[in-house]
Order: sequence, then C-alpha cells, then structure tokens
Amino acid sequence: MTIEMKPIAFVRNDRTAPVDDNWGGIISRIELADELPEEAFNGIEAFSHLEIIYCFNQVADTDFPYARHPRGNTALPRVGIFAQRNKDRPNRIGLVTVELLERTHRSLRVRRLDALDGTPVLDIKPVFREFGPQGEVCQPDWVSEIVKDYWK
Repeated sequence: MTIEMKPIAFVRNDRTAPVDDNWGGIISRIELADELPEEAFNGIEAFSHLEIIYCFNQVADTDFPYARHPRGNTALPRVGIFAQRNKDRPNRIGLVTVELLERTHRSLRVRRLDALDGTPVLDIKPVFREFGPQGEVCQPDWVSEIVKDYWK
C-alpha cells in the first residue's frame, strides 16, 4: 500500500543540520503552502499550543535498525524504534507540540519546533486539554538523561 501526502506548509528557521540538542532558542515560522487559502489558519490564534506533524525529509532514507541504543549510547538499554523519538524512522514522520507565538496572515511564528529549515509540514492540529494525557505520564529514567540539553 502506498500513502501519498502533500505538504500543507513549510518550516522556515536558521537550523540546517539535524543535530539532537539546543532547540530551545529556535523560533520558527510555518508558512502555508501556496495552494492553500489563508483562511485555513482562521481561528488558530485562539490556541496557545499546536501539534505539528512533519516529514524528516532531510534525513537519509536508508536502512536503520528497528532496535538500538538511544543516541548510540551503549550505557543505555537497547530499545525498539517505537520506544524512541529518533529522526531515523520507518516513515520519517515527526510530531512535536509547539507554542504559538503569533499568526500573521499565512504564517505562524512558533517556539519548540525541532524541524529543519525547509521541512514539509503534513498537518497542524490545535492542542485541546481534553485530548492530552489523562493521569501521570511515565517514562524510563534514560529519557530525561538524553533530552536534558534538547530544549536549551
């Protein structure tokens, strides 16, 4: 089965290399694709946060292990790809929750978007409190260790 998608927008920022850390200072613009009308963004400014679904199009489309040590660190447990948020994924799809800073016509200014300049955006969804986690969020200790500098 083949699934085809068209970008609905593109990321614009100063980040050009797929580096794992120091995303906190990056402010990005999400610019609506030319073929979509500006009204697609109507009402979005009422939300503080958005979920951005995007394609890791600038990551090499090569074979990768379905289980590995996060960030190649053998001191960490070997876990499956679906127990990680690594950019090397079967369908190269990224997902992140961003803070919406401003909407200007066909553009959104956001914080905490860990996507490179030129990245195609596949979808944008507003964050509804009612769709967030219900109850405590649990994760292994190693996660906090590998992402300690991610949003610096």
